[in-house]
Amino acid sequence: MTSDGVRPAGGRRRGARRAFLAAALRRPGQIGAVAPSSPTLAGLLAEVVPRSGTPVVVELGPGTGAVTTAIDVRLPPGARHLAVELDPRMAGFLRQAHPGLEVVEGDAAKLQALLAERDVEHADAVVSGLPWALFDETTQSSILGQVAAVIGDSGAFTTFAYRHGMALSAARRFRHALHTTFAEVTLTPTVWRNMPPAFGYVCRHPRIP
Repeated sequence: MTSDGVRPAGGRRRGARRAFLAAALRRPGQIGAVAPSSPTLAGLLAEVVPRSGTPVVVELGPGTGAVTTAIDVRLPPGARHLAVELDPRMAGFLRQAHPGLEVVEGDAAKLQALLAERDVEHADAVVSGLPWALFDETTQSSILGQVAAVIGDSGAFTTFAYRHGMALSAARRFRHALHTTFAEVTLTPTVWRNMPPAFGYVCRHPRIP
């Protein structure tokens, strides 16, 4: 910790790694990643975050905050950044590491209700680190439907998947769910310097009935 109370970047990264490993040990069936997202992948996911105005950005499954940091770098003054995290200890870590972050302890499956409690009806961007492959089809569709309702036609949603799993049935099912929910689904280039290599989905224009 420096004299002005700011945690050095190296110390934050070490703390994040410890928090990630602790969460993986507590919830091995709910942690879909093998390591926190790399800065390159985090920056790619955060590209949908507006740099001007007073946007509202919602982060799902922030984990140790790798993507949180990339989002914060882009946020203009007056913006709101809410992070929905299920694990209470991880939520506590996020509050300590990111004092300006609005940490929402809860299940992303209840996204609209959680946001309504905080007077948020619309988000300009939703950025997700959720382990989609661990969710059943009903849960995937429910969360994506709520994301679609929150971003409306003017917002954007982004998430990621691992390159090596693209051919798996769970990955194909998730892609189908994305195309069913959004009219525009774009794949980003692969980030090879990630563990394991990953790419992003950028989704816009929900097919809301």
